[in-house]
Amino acid sequence: MDKIFLRGMKADTLIGVYDWEREQLQTLILDLDIGVAQKAALSDDIADTVHYGDVCEAVRRSLREQDFLLLEMLAEHVATLVLQDFGALWVRVRIVKLGILPDVKEVGVEIERSKEA
Repeated sequence: MDKIFLRGMKADTLIGVYDWEREQLQTLILDLDIGVAQKAALSDDIADTVHYGDVCEAVRRSLREQDFLLLEMLAEHVATLVLQDFGALWVRVRIVKLGILPDVKEVGVEIERSKEA
């Protein structure tokens, strides 16, 4: 199985459990690993893979239109989107919030999900 990855993708959304977090959009950093079949490596055809540009656009659009309390729910939302809308075999989603706690560079969550057999 092959993997496509996106690193350091920025996306804005309303996220957080504290009132002050929900006053304006926050920029999150996402890393995605997307499992794909080997077919594209053999065919050289974009139709045989997951188009990472389309994934990036869809994730950013979806997060702008949604709001979340927890990073865990946001990560689940992104994973479901990639699996259902793009036909990925599996996905790993890592999300980072920057500067949210004093003296902590970043906090975040990472999940892995796979397509049900």
